[in-house]
Amino acid sequence: MFCPKCQTLMFPKNGKFICSNSNCGYERDLNTGETDVTLIANPNKKKVIDTLVLENVTETIPKTKVDCPKCGHREALWIMRQTRAADEPTTRIYRCTSCNYTWREY
Repeated sequence: MFCPKCQTLMFPKNGKFICSNSNCGYERDLNTGETDVTLIANPNKKKVIDTLVLENVTETIPKTKVDCPKCGHREALWIMRQTRAADEPTTRIYRCTSCNYTWREY
């Protein structure tokens, strides 16, 4: 999430999005309907962490032309993640802009 005033990265804190630029001071409530905070529990660790899930905020995610394997639409959002060892290539994760189907390419 980016600050609408100064375009600096914003972080969740105390139930609000806080602009990381100390000179800006912009804040916004987390509960605007576009964000969810999900608790992630790892059975191997005792600590439960809060993970911010931005399902409906897609304006900052890049789009590309690729065929959706489910509906055939030719546009998808994409991100790259290192899902395996560091010496292996990254995983490309796509989400169709029409049907929201998500798939991966290794």
